Amino acid sequence: MANKTITVKLKKSTIRCNDRVKATVRGLGLRKTGTSKTLENTSAVRGMIKKVIHLLEVQE
Repeated sequence: MANKTITVKLKKSTIRCNDRVKATVRGLGLRKTGTSKTLENTSAVRGMIKKVIHLLEVQE
């Protein structure tokens, strides 16, 4: 892996999502719509992103 970080941005609200989705977004370090976070490119983080990709914008 040449790039060791991933930047994720919360594009949609989690208001109508179930508790598991909200917990996953919170686990990524995102709170409000429009916030972004730079994370390490690990398999755990990529799995979390895969579960809530419909709410996120991802940049490598």
